[in-house]
Amino acid sequence: GNNMDNFEPKILALCCHYCAYTAADLAGSMRLQYPPNVRVLRLPCTGKVDVDYMMKAFEKGVDGVIVAGCLEGGCHFQEGNLRAKKRVGLTRQVLAEAGIEGERLEMFNLSSAEGQTLAEIIELMTKRVKELGPNPLRNGKRTPEEAIR
Repeated sequence: GNNMDNFEPKILALCCHYCAYTAADLAGSMRLQYPPNVRVLRLPCTGKVDVDYMMKAFEKGVDGVIVAGCLEGGCHFQEGNLRAKKRVGLTRQVLAEAGIEGERLEMFNLSSAEGQTLAEIIELMTKRVKELGPNPLRNGKRTPEEAIR
C-alpha cells in the first residue's frame, strides 16, 4: 500500500491549565491511552494563544493543532476562551491562504472532568489529520515565508 498507513501525525494540544490540562492528567490517571504522537502543552489560558503562535507550530512541522479550553462561560480569565475561538477561526483562514487545510486546527471546550472527552478529541484529530496526510510545510516543498507571500 502507500506509506500513508504508517504516517504518524504530529499533534500539538494546547491545553488550558484549569480545564483541559486537568482533563489530560485525568486521562492519564484513568489509563486512557492517547497516541504518543501528541504533545500536550499547558497554557495559563487559551486566550494567550495568538495567530502567530499557532502558525509557528505549523511552520515547525506539526500536522495538527488542538486548542482545548474551558467550557464557554467557564473561563478563569473572563473572555479568554472566546478570544481564543476567534483567533482559531482567523488562523484557519491564514492556513487556508497558505494552502494548508484549516481542519488541521480545531478548538474544543471541555471541563476538567472530561478526561475521556479529551482522549476522544485527540483520537478524532489524529484520524482526521492522518487522512489529510502530512503538513504541506513539513516536507519542505515550500518555506513558510513563501507560503505566506
